[in-house]
Formats: sequence, C-alpha cells, structure tokens
Amino acid sequence: MGLDYGYQIYLPARNVARALGELTRLAPPHDRVPPLAVTLPGGERVTVPFTSGFKSEPVDCSAGGSLDLDTSIMFGADDAVRAYADGNGLVPDGLGRLQVGYIYMMGTFESPLHPRHALLDFTAATSEMSRLFERSASIREVFTGLAVASGAVCCLLDTESETARATWLNGRPADEAVPAMFSEGFRDFVATWDD
Repeated sequence: MGLDYGYQIYLPARNVARALGELTRLAPPHDRVPPLAVTLPGGERVTVPFTSGFKSEPVDCSAGGSLDLDTSIMFGADDAVRAYADGNGLVPDGLGRLQVGYIYMMGTFESPLHPRHALLDFTAATSEMSRLFERSASIREVFTGLAVASGAVCCLLDTESETARATWLNGRPADEAVPAMFSEGFRDFVATWDD
C-alpha cells in the first residue's frame, strides 16, 4: 500500500466557492478538460477546470455531502519539484512552473468537529508525489497561499502519522507539529481554532 500524504485546508463553509475560484487560478493554463459545473450547498454555482470521477458531468452538492475533484496544479520549480519533473518528463511553462497532478481533492462541506467549517483535502495520487508534498517548499507555499486566499483557519500537511504539520493557523503562518485528524488530541486542537 502506498503513501497518501496530503494538504488539508479547513475554512468557513461560506468560503468554499471563493476557495474553488482560487484553486481554478492554480490550474494549468491550457484547456485539458471541459469545464465542470458544480452546485454548492445553498445553490451557488461555480465552474472549475477539473473533473469529478474523471468525468465532466455537472455535480450537484446542493444538499451537502462531499465534492470530489481530480485536480492538476501548477507549482514553482524548487529543487524537489524539478527533480520530480525530470523523473516524469514534465516541462516548465513560461513562468517556470510545473504541472503536478492528479491531486485528488475531497471537499466536505461541514466538519463534524467544527460546525460551520468545511474541509478541502488534497491527496497525492502516488507515493512519489506524497514524498514530494513533504519535501517541497514550493508546494507548501501554494497550499498555504490557497488557505490564506480562501480565508481558512488552518492548513495542515498530513503525513499519515500521529502528528501533522500546520502551515497556517488562526490567521498567521505556522510551522509546528499538531495532532493529526484521526489522532487523540485532534478534537482539542480544533477547539483552539478561531471562528
């Protein structure tokens, strides 16, 4: 069984459309797939340049539940991203960024531990990509930037251990070990989040 590292962004549920708009700006600039229409809880509609279940059929989350997206994201070419790109035959764009994907995003519109907050959970597709998530400062900056732009309360790097690495917490940059989602102590950690 491979590694499934990922970035978890916890944000006010009212900011999910904003977060998806910010995520769209991180997508590769060329049109690889038809646009995907997503209806969010409350009826707001957004269009994203990704697929859901590798299909481009409209997704209706108006009744809640979850949103699954197959994303591809552009990252700055630090040493870790360049090494990954060289091993996978990827070529930088005109801005020196490299496309990494698929990155699977699962959006949950209401966290059972922190009502009124949603979770956008970005999981690496392979063990090699998981190790890249852990090593790359550029990837950490992009996900932390997405959290900031989305008005998130917390951004964590989950490495499938008892602790996660917080990169954004309560309106400020962070670089600290905190309890991971399924570990003892996570509920107490969530209680420290700003509303």
